[in-house]
Amino acid sequence: MCSLIMDNQSNARSFILSGFNETMNFRVPLFSFTLLYYCLILFINISLMLLIFLDENLHEPMYILLSSFCINALYGSTGFYPKFLSDLLSSSQTISYEGCLLQAFIMYSFACSDLSILAVMAFDRYLAICRPLHYHSFMTKRRLSQLVCFSWLTPFCTYSINILITSRLRLCGINIQRVLCLNWLIVKLACPEAETFSNNISAYVIFIFYVSHGFFIMWTYMHLIKTCVRSRDDRLKFMQTCVPHLTSLITFLSVIVFQFVYMQLDSTDLSQSLQNFIAIEFLIIPPVMNPLCFIKLTKLKLACQCFLTLREKI
Repeated sequence: MCSLIMDNQSNARSFILSGFNETMNFRVPLFSFTLLYYCLILFINISLMLLIFLDENLHEPMYILLSSFCINALYGSTGFYPKFLSDLLSSSQTISYEGCLLQAFIMYSFACSDLSILAVMAFDRYLAICRPLHYHSFMTKRRLSQLVCFSWLTPFCTYSINILITSRLRLCGINIQRVLCLNWLIVKLACPEAETFSNNISAYVIFIFYVSHGFFIMWTYMHLIKTCVRSRDDRLKFMQTCVPHLTSLITFLSVIVFQFVYMQLDSTDLSQSLQNFIAIEFLIIPPVMNPLCFIKLTKLKLACQCFLTLREKI
């Protein structure tokens, strides 16, 4: 009888998101707040993208990379918020097996794309400040396109393999103890006899690959700081263009490291609501914080002022 139940569960084509259990008592205020917040994410990121697209003065590598940041924020947010909002209004919080794998893929590729874009931005600032004479000859439109493609396609390819490996696991559970699907949560449902070695190896390889991104960013900032110490003009450039990037980077790394530590500890002492918040904070903080950090850039601020002035005249 027990083996029959296990077989039924392993063949299940949907999962139950049991992380909603504690939220059902205040689903209406939570739905209202989440909807407003999602609209805020859409408004800020789309506005910034349109501003960069419409103003020719902003057609520079740094701002193109910033618009890529905004696209990624929309991609990750849309992979979570619409489903979360519909679940708050639904009597049963389920997700199909394929939908769960897709959401897990979106969540991880979104987070890793953010880090890749931050690494490319750091390289752009390194060239602009430490190698100004070579900047325009190196950072051509073609090279910029290659770097943007790298920041998007690399996470897509690596996590496609990771999710493909996960999809081959035999599962013995259908309860996901969160409000969204993440790869490690699906792997936790694997049957005791299931081979998870490939999942662990691929996860460690991906982890090491993106840790190398972090070391690369540290290397660029070591050179940036060394260069800026010697020149007043370079210090001004650093304050104007690197501080927003650094703020965004610290915010992102704080969120990801905190979640990684929590994932390793896997503490059950915390309330379900707090566990849910920790699981989704990378979808709450960076999509709003990143555009707000970069809006202080001089050219972007001037473009905003010009747009508002024209609107008032009309």
